[in-house]
Amino acid sequence: MSSSSPTITEIPTPKLHSRSHTLSQRTQIPLHVYKHPAAILLELSTSIKEVYQILPHIIKSNLYTEHLFQTKLLSLFCNHGCIAEAARVFEPIQDKPEVLYYTLLKGYAKYSSLHEALLFFVRMKADNVKPVVYNFTYLLKVCGDKGELRRGKEIHGQLIKNGFSSNVFAMTGVVNVYAKCRQIEEAYKMFDRMPERDLVSWNTIISGFAQNGLAKLALDLVVKMQEEGQRPDSVTLVSILPSVADMGLVKIGRSIHGYVLRAGFEGLVNVNTALVDMYSKCRYIGIGRLIFDGMKRRTMVSWNSMIDGYVRSGFAEEAMAIFEKMLDEGVEPTDVTIMGAARACADLGDLDRGMFVHKLSDKLKLGTNVSVMNSLISMYSKCKRVDLAVDIFKKLRGKTLVSWNAMILGFAQNGRVNDALNYFYEMHSRNMRPDTFTMVSVIPALAELSVTRQAKWIHGFCIRSCLDDDIFVMTALVDMYAKCGAIHTARKLFDRMNERHVTTWNAMIDGYGTHGLGKAALELFNEMQKGVMKPNDVTFLSVLSACSHAGMVEEGLSYFTSMKRDYGIEPGMDHYGAMVDLLGRAGRLNEAWNFVRKMPIEPGINVYGAMLGACKIHKNVDLGEKAANKLFALNPDEGGYHVLLANIYATASMWGEVAKVRTTMKKKGLQKTPGCSVVELRNEVHSFYSGTTNHPQSKKIYVFLEELGNKIKAAGYAPDTSSIHDVEDDVKEQLNSTHSERLAIAFGLLNTSQGTPIHIRKNLRVCGDCHTATKYISLVTGREIIVRDMQRFHHFKNGTCSCGDYW
Repeated sequence: MSSSSPTITEIPTPKLHSRSHTLSQRTQIPLHVYKHPAAILLELSTSIKEVYQILPHIIKSNLYTEHLFQTKLLSLFCNHGCIAEAARVFEPIQDKPEVLYYTLLKGYAKYSSLHEALLFFVRMKADNVKPVVYNFTYLLKVCGDKGELRRGKEIHGQLIKNGFSSNVFAMTGVVNVYAKCRQIEEAYKMFDRMPERDLVSWNTIISGFAQNGLAKLALDLVVKMQEEGQRPDSVTLVSILPSVADMGLVKIGRSIHGYVLRAGFEGLVNVNTALVDMYSKCRYIGIGRLIFDGMKRRTMVSWNSMIDGYVRSGFAEEAMAIFEKMLDEGVEPTDVTIMGAARACADLGDLDRGMFVHKLSDKLKLGTNVSVMNSLISMYSKCKRVDLAVDIFKKLRGKTLVSWNAMILGFAQNGRVNDALNYFYEMHSRNMRPDTFTMVSVIPALAELSVTRQAKWIHGFCIRSCLDDDIFVMTALVDMYAKCGAIHTARKLFDRMNERHVTTWNAMIDGYGTHGLGKAALELFNEMQKGVMKPNDVTFLSVLSACSHAGMVEEGLSYFTSMKRDYGIEPGMDHYGAMVDLLGRAGRLNEAWNFVRKMPIEPGINVYGAMLGACKIHKNVDLGEKAANKLFALNPDEGGYHVLLANIYATASMWGEVAKVRTTMKKKGLQKTPGCSVVELRNEVHSFYSGTTNHPQSKKIYVFLEELGNKIKAAGYAPDTSSIHDVEDDVKEQLNSTHSERLAIAFGLLNTSQGTPIHIRKNLRVCGDCHTATKYISLVTGREIIVRDMQRFHHFKNGTCSCGDYW
């Protein structure tokens, strides 16, 4: 309501027909009026269409001046929301009975604006009509529904002035206004002062506490209500069950369910729907489904609760089955249904059904519903069609923060890091304040870039936005610094946190692991075990990976056993893959292969991939062939596995086998993923591919690399060209020396001052020859070089690497 709206005491008296002062001398209505057919038809009318059909007969019979017809017409028009027509009936009446004022005020309150209702209320005062309690309850309901606290307070004042401060109906309306306007303390004050409280009063205050997020206090009031002799009804139960669900108090929920059965409420659709919702949110989806299936009648809310329950519980396929069943039964979905179905499709990654849901939303004309469009943006992003998500986003009017967050996260999930950052910058430029969700979407995107300068900028932004105390934002920052190579900064942030989630511990342990600091990772894990925080499956995966990177085989075996024995966590495919990697890197290949053969689940790609990688490191042709053949069957379109097998053959000088693998790749059209290394310089990211000359400084880089090659050879570097054949030795050396990481390192050395560390990020594993060469480069240049490959970090300094040549 606009600020220009007058207050109740300020509105001038309208110059309209006033109420007659001889109302008590009204003429008696003749008997023939009651028996007139038009009167009988009007009395039986149930729709506004029927009223308009009878109206000509009333006018023709000159009956419209009779109070019976005037009262009935006014009531019918008000009940059907035709307030303008009701006013036209009201105004010409000279001897207006009070009941007409009350009826029209109710119509204004229900179907017009609050402003119009207040104007008419003032008109009543001007016409000397004494308000009754229900006049105030009508106005208070409108104030509560529209969140009009100031108007509600004014009406509260008028209510007291007219002597209704002790009236249970009036004060219940006051409690409702304060509760709906988020003034729950004031609402309870009013409730507590009531000399008499009925069931509606109790339900109003209980619902108020529940809707204001005070679930425990709402439950306490239900207990107090019963102590004072009031028995909860269906409205009480429907109000309190969401609070039970929010707190996950399934035992209390079951007690309420028992009360429902004892009280005979099990046939009420709203109570059953609330029970379905409660059980679903408490992760007892099976019981929720039993109640749902037993319902003789279902509302749209019932269907939506069941769909949402399945999605929340991780049963997206079942959610879609309910959605399709609903459509088969001819029930028209709502915006809430569409959002639930879109979330289910997103979790399944089911693009076809997701597009069907989108078409259905268009058919229902929900294209302007921002919440529905946001859910479709998220769905398309998770289905790897971020282009379609962008189309929806660009056409969407009235974008909210949720819209921007969905789009930023969509880009980040699909590897379009620069787009995620650009949208974040654009959102910020539009003065839209980011929230926690924004930051935990954009920070991981920056982590993937592994650029320390931008990491510091986003950290500063979090501080300026007062989000640096948020546990999820801080966890994302810890993870980001670890992935940007600043592991010590990550630990400083970790130590400063007052509260830590299990994901916080996981991020720090994983950070230590990827930096090859296995001992530090295990020390932190032991510290975690001593506290109240319980490790989860991700924690153990991080611990096993840390052991693998650091060559701590016995420790890794011990933690793998402890995982199930001490914590009841069943190992997943990633855990088995980490164990094969642990044993394989250590050269215990036969043990690793036996471990694979004895797995209780069918080994996946990551398990055989770890085995093949270990065979490449330790030059085991026999097991390498076995692992490769399994991988070819599981993922025949991946060229990288063929390249690994070819390299194993090349190391063993089995050039005929190398040729066979290459021929197979050529026939199938398979290609190796090209190596790409990136380096950031003065807020600009430079990308390099092996052997390319398209960079503006290419000539300078290649000349410098030749000079650098001579220096490192003089220092003791000997090139390893064992995996290259069919070319001369000098060409073999040249091919190795122009790998993407060498080009990136050279560019970094040429364009930064002495003492500045060089940060490189590569999309593939660093090859053995480049690893050796980089150690020598760090020695002869006196520079620290930090390389993040697809598996871990390598910190090169003074001729050594942090991995200890174990990677």
